[in-house]
Amino acid sequence: MTKRSKTKFYPVAMTIAGSDSGGGAGIAADLRTFNALGVFGTCAITAVTSQNPAAVRRIDALDAGAVTAQIDAVCEKIAVKYVKTGMLYSSAVISAVAGAVKKHDFILVCDPLMVSTSGHKLLQDEAIETVKSELLPLASWITPNIPEAELLTGCRISGVADMLTAAGKLSEQYPGAIWLKGGHLSGNAGVDVIIRDGRKYIISAPELPLPPFASHGTGCTLSAALTAMLPLDLSWKQAVCGSKAFVYGSLAQTVEIGPGVNAMYPPLDDYSSMIKLEAQDD
Repeated sequence: MTKRSKTKFYPVAMTIAGSDSGGGAGIAADLRTFNALGVFGTCAITAVTSQNPAAVRRIDALDAGAVTAQIDAVCEKIAVKYVKTGMLYSSAVISAVAGAVKKHDFILVCDPLMVSTSGHKLLQDEAIETVKSELLPLASWITPNIPEAELLTGCRISGVADMLTAAGKLSEQYPGAIWLKGGHLSGNAGVDVIIRDGRKYIISAPELPLPPFASHGTGCTLSAALTAMLPLDLSWKQAVCGSKAFVYGSLAQTVEIGPGVNAMYPPLDDYSSMIKLEAQDD
């Protein structure tokens, strides 16, 4: 894919998220994805997590001032326009990030990270309302998974029809596009739902047998890939299909990083032909 910046500068993206000491998710996954897609990566760390692909052992959160200082320092010298958020953890940090989005006029991809794949809470309970009231209204794209969409909407999701209903509810509440990821549903062959400008789409990929732990970081990688695609000369449909293909390829070409432990890794091949984006008739 030819990558050209929409500005006079080399394309830049920022991730505002927690670290993952195991390297599979969070800041590590985001910066790896930015680099693989030809975008210069910057970051603001919100929390340091002690984790591996199987478990989160500890979370040490930064205060809101430290997060704001990182964002402002980067923006003093670097032309950041496209930003993604991941693990924000507390209401104070969420409010600070929302303020930074408005101050710097960022185009925001919000991955409302609430629970890790291993089941560890990544967002304090009281912070859910802050995400809903302060951050999601600012997002150009919102990329929840099934459990997150259930928390945000109160809907029970057990199939693609439920996904369409939940995504529709989110699209009524927030102005940005909704990308509801279906990976938590068994047997859905990688089916996601997108609602943009009032139109509904299904984006899908073939089922892919996965080795142990390989799916760790899929959500982070998808939202990072989308954020990286946005500064490039691509339509939104090319951006979402390219993001989905990048994640699919990363799952198809996992690397073994320990005994019985596999991880996503940027693919060497192009998997765009495996992705289908289909508009749904109302």
